[in-house]
Amino acid sequence: MLTVIIALAANTTLAVLKSIVAVLTGSASMVAEAAHSWADAGNEVFLVIAERRAEKPADETHPLGFGREAYVWSMIAAFGLFGVGAAVSLWHGITSLTAEEAEASYLWAYVVLGAAFVLESISFFQARREVRRGARKADVSRVTFLDKTSNPTLRAVFFEDAAALVGIAIAVSGLALHQATHQPVWDAIGSILVGLLLGFVAIYLLRRNMDFLVGQVADPRIRETVLGWLSERPEVESVSTLHLEYVGPGRIFLVGSVDLVGDDPESEVAAELQRLEDHLEERPEIARAVLSLAAPGRTPTTADGFQ
Repeated sequence: MLTVIIALAANTTLAVLKSIVAVLTGSASMVAEAAHSWADAGNEVFLVIAERRAEKPADETHPLGFGREAYVWSMIAAFGLFGVGAAVSLWHGITSLTAEEAEASYLWAYVVLGAAFVLESISFFQARREVRRGARKADVSRVTFLDKTSNPTLRAVFFEDAAALVGIAIAVSGLALHQATHQPVWDAIGSILVGLLLGFVAIYLLRRNMDFLVGQVADPRIRETVLGWLSERPEVESVSTLHLEYVGPGRIFLVGSVDLVGDDPESEVAAELQRLEDHLEERPEIARAVLSLAAPGRTPTTADGFQ
């Protein structure tokens, strides 16, 4: 939550400043940057909502909790980045390609972009610290963690801040080339490049959130840990099926079938399965566990997958 709040404060401030400078200079790159910051500020509001809604406890109508709302609100934020940030930047850049050069002082544009780089860097490094911490805990590379993490708000803030820093570099280059060559086409190209960058990030975030909404299986190592725990239980003969699927940030729905030792009566078998489910649900990442008896003759599963 802290990462999102920092990003929201930074982008709201920058959106106002960039908009003022865009009006004063008429720079296409500054218009693109202003649109980018307004899109990011709006997105952060959606991401705050996403985190709060995802934390709601489960109830009778939502026994698996509300975790998937995080992906819904994060998708809305990605649509905002694409529709506002990318579309406005591309449109303004294209319409400015044939514009005539206007007299303007770009001093304040450079000042605001410099301040933007500082503020965006603060937000980016806060997100980067969380990514590094999560990657270390999961024992994977940062790139892998960013792509696979079930936390959509962290992924969104990291990539939006990274895109913002690249966008600032593009905007400065466009302004500098415009001044050096007296050709406004460079400024327009800068706006188009920012739009393409935002579009790429938005599409990637949309795709990853859609993956989790339609059913993203949990990290294989989590599955191996759960499978190992079940296999070591003295009352479990074998595990035939085991499916773990994310139902929210850091929350997993577990479904499996096991073969129990012995041939106990149905009532005792039901009680044993319930005890196993209760033990599994004591793990903070397991939102719900549902176990059943394996079908006769079913081949046991392994840590590598179903057989």
